[in-house]
Parts: sequence; C-alpha cells; structure tokens
Amino acid sequence: MKLKSLAPAGIGFVLLIAVWQMIYTFGDYDAVLFPPPIAVGTAILSLIQDGTLITHIQVSLYRFLLGYLSAVVIAVGLGLLLGRLPLLWSILDPIAQVIRPVSPIAWSPFIVLWFGIGDIPAIVIIFIAAFFPVLLSTVGAVRKVDANYLKVADNFEVKGFQLLFKVIFPAAFPFIANGLHIAVGTAWIFLVAGEMVGAQSGLGYLIVDARNSMRLDFVMAGIVFIGVLGLLLDKVVGVFERWINRQWGIRAT
Repeated sequence: MKLKSLAPAGIGFVLLIAVWQMIYTFGDYDAVLFPPPIAVGTAILSLIQDGTLITHIQVSLYRFLLGYLSAVVIAVGLGLLLGRLPLLWSILDPIAQVIRPVSPIAWSPFIVLWFGIGDIPAIVIIFIAAFFPVLLSTVGAVRKVDANYLKVADNFEVKGFQLLFKVIFPAAFPFIANGLHIAVGTAWIFLVAGEMVGAQSGLGYLIVDARNSMRLDFVMAGIVFIGVLGLLLDKVVGVFERWINRQWGIRAT
C-alpha cells in the first residue's frame, strides 16, 4: 500500500523533471541563466559532499521548529481560552484581522533593530507567520464544538482547564489540524524569506549567497531542497495529526 501511495508522487516528480529538461532543451537557454536538471543535480551533490547543505538545513530546521512549535503552543492555548470567551474575542478579533494580513517580512526592519542579527529575527518571523493561522483555526474550532459534549461535561461537573483540555481540545482538534497544516507552509516560506534578509546561514542565505556569486545552479539546488523539506514537514504534521486522532479515537476524514 505504501509503495502504491508513493507511485503517483514519483510519477509527478519525474514529469516535472522531464518538463524542466524539455524547456531547457527546446528553449535554447544558457545553462548559466537557466540550469538544467543535470547541472542542479551536480550542484546538490557538491553541497552534500562538502557538508554545506547539511549545515544550512540544520540551521533552518532549528529556527523553524523553535518558531513554529512556540507559535503553535501559544496560539492553541490562547485560542482555547478566547473561543470560550466570545465577548473578549469580539474585542480582539478586529485587531487580529488587521495584523494578520501584514507580511511578517514587513516587520523585519523592527525585528532586526529589536533583536539584532542571528537566529532570533528568523525565529520571530516564523512565529508571526505561524501564530495567526493556528489562533484563528483554534478559536473557530472551539466555537464549533458540539453542544452535547458540553452538556455531558457539565453533567459530570467537568469544568475549567479540565474541560478545555479533556473535552473541548479533543473535539476541536480535527479543525485545529487545518490551521497546523496552513501554518507549516506559511512559516516555512517566511523562514526562507527571513534568512534572505538578515541571516548569515540557512537555506535562504545559501540562495542569496549563490545568487550574488551568479551560481544559479546552486540557487536552484537550494530551491529544490526548500520545496522537498516543506513537503516533508507537512507530512510530519499529517503523521502527528493521525497519531493524535488514533489516541482520542477520532475517525479520520
């Protein structure tokens, strides 16, 4: 079953590489300006052999995990509380809706001034990118919890934090999971963008450094790994979601 499920993805990647090669061949592009798959493959092998790629991936994943996980924990906790406090949420919701559409990169001048250069600015940008999708999905999920669950909990005198984490959170989790998936994508995108702005390491920095050297084969190699890692991170969230659903006996949809 696993091989069968991987087959369509494999076919898709093969088709993508074939189209890429066809565009290069029939478009008569200069390999320096539009590197073909073989040149990018060679660049990837070079980055792996000298250890550069592994170093940048480790740095990027460290920043991503710290920013993403902290955003998820805080956003889920706040969302559970605010979903149960509709009056307070009605006050805070317009503020969240005003701040949410602002690109985290727009905050980068302030973030660099406040936190300096290094890991922290990228982590803060990731936090902002992941926070709002999770917060909004959690608040919405809490407000959609079946009223029968709350009535049963009230009959058993389940209240306070016990009600939030033993009844409301499991009931809302399938909807919260949608926010977790969205947040992975947005946070990963803005991690790379943040590393392009003020970092001296990571996959975003690798792309900028290669661009400055006019090594577009290395630029494309960085892009390939950004895409592959983004896909893997989304799959990891999916595995976590299914594990939680099994623990709580929630039927997969």
